[in-house]
Parts: sequence; structure tokens; C-alpha cells
Amino acid sequence: MQLSSTSTGLSAALIAAASFGTSGTLVKPLLTEGWSPTAAVAARALVGGALLLPIALTMLRGRWHILWPARWRVLTMGVAGVACTQLAYFAAIQTIPVSTALLIEFLAPLLLVGLAWARTRRTPRPTVLLGSALALAGLTLVIGPGALQPVDPVGLAFALAAAIGCAVYFLVAARSGDGLPPVALAASGLLTGGLVLALVGAGGLLPFTATFGSLPMFGTQAPWWVPLVLLALLSTAVAYAAGITASEALGSRLASFVGLLEVAFAALFAWILLGEALTGVQMAGGALILAGIAAVRAEPSAEPAEEPVPYRVP
Repeated sequence: MQLSSTSTGLSAALIAAASFGTSGTLVKPLLTEGWSPTAAVAARALVGGALLLPIALTMLRGRWHILWPARWRVLTMGVAGVACTQLAYFAAIQTIPVSTALLIEFLAPLLLVGLAWARTRRTPRPTVLLGSALALAGLTLVIGPGALQPVDPVGLAFALAAAIGCAVYFLVAARSGDGLPPVALAASGLLTGGLVLALVGAGGLLPFTATFGSLPMFGTQAPWWVPLVLLALLSTAVAYAAGITASEALGSRLASFVGLLEVAFAALFAWILLGEALTGVQMAGGALILAGIAAVRAEPSAEPAEEPVPYRVP
């Protein structure tokens, strides 16, 4: 049973990483044609949540009572895991390079290792420390060594806030004690986060613009809604549902390390779909991330509170 659960969790985590990895490629046509990042992310979250909503309602049929105990989990997922993470990231790249912001944001797995260290007061075992070092080295190679440079302290603070939000996403996703199905948490969290982002944009706190004509996409012209629907379906609905499923099955630590493969998948999709060269250094970085995941997986999780709670559709 445990082996089956772990295998399912790893499969879901890989699907989530690959799905999240398509976001840069799919959002690029929108940003190029005048969509602001806040508008694109808000639309992505709202449409993605709406696509998941019918499935979530079906899975919740007859069990509406579980929504109330899960309200804080949903709110935290939407506000911290979706909205604040995205807002902090986009605020960070206003003053620091994108590669640096990504490198800092994806320190979330190391934050989770540090949190477990502080909670248990036990030094992580060598396999976890080795896996952390390998994964960090691989992440640096995939994103680019140029990410390691002096940066504006305000931008650095926002990037660290994005990393904390990312870590909160994995922690909240793994806390399945309320019995809320992963798809229901993903749908409600995305709708909540999308609404927060829309309100921020409407309030003028961040630029919020969108265009609604044809745009270039993969060498041809497409209506504006085509990349948006693909972004909402693949990079959002599938990604969040699979990611939450993986976190419930694997625990936040291992799921977050597998999530580092998102940057490798992003580089791969940019190479296949946009013609952006995939270098040998990036491929070596991907191999190091895999080695880090293998090392972390070899260490049993010390997260008893994150054991999945079975749920059934009546």
C-alpha cells in the first residue's frame, strides 16, 4: 500500500512539475502582446479554478460539511500559496534578474528542510543534506550561474517572500487531515487566489492590462483565448491538482524537491516549442536535481501529520 501510494505520488509530482513547466512558454504570447503579469496570472487562476470546479463539486456531492473545517486551509492556499507567491515574484523581478528571482523562489525545499530541523531539533541525516546540495547545484546550472550575483535588497526580500509562499503551498497541500479532495482544494484555492489578484489589479496596486486580439503563437496567429485556455488547463488546473495530490501522498519535503524539476521541464519546453537552445550545462543540472531527489527519497519522512486521509465519492 505504501509503495503504491509513493508511486502514485511521484507520478503526480512529475505531472505537476511538467505542467507547471509549460507556464512560461504558454504565457509568453500574452505578455508579448500587452498583458501585464498580474492580469495574466489572475486570469490563469480564475479560469483554471473554474475548469476544476465541476469536478470538485462532483467529488464533494453530499459532503458539504467538510468545507467548513477546511476553510482556513483553502484561504491559506489561495492567499499565500497562489496570490502572494505570484505577487512577490513579480515584485521581485522589477529590481532583480528573473534568473535570480527563480533561484531564490525555488529555495522552498531547503526552507522546508530547515523548518523540519527547527521543529524536531534533529540535524537532517546526510542523505537529506546531500540531496539538498545536489538539488541546489542542479537548480543553479539549469537556471544559469549568472543568477548568483549581488542584487537589490528590496528585490531579494520579495524573492524570499515568494520562496516562503511556495513553501507554504507545499505545506498546506500536504495537510490532508480535513479530508478535502485535492481537486476541491485546488479549485477553491485558485478561485480565491485569482480573486485576490484581480482585486489587487483593480485597486491599481500593480499594472493590470489585457488585450483581446490575435497574437503570434508557435509560428502562427491565434486568438488571445487559445494560450489563456491552455495556460489555465495545463499549467494551472492540471498542475495544481496534481501537485496537491503529490504533496498529500509524499509529504511536503519530497514533493517540493520533485517540484524543482519544473525548471528543467520549462527549459525543455522552451527548446521544443520556442527554439530556445537547451545547453549541456542545463542537462547536467537536470541530472543533478534528479540525483538530489533520489537522495531525499531515500530518507523516510518525519511528517506524521501529513499522512493522507482517504476520501470517497458517494
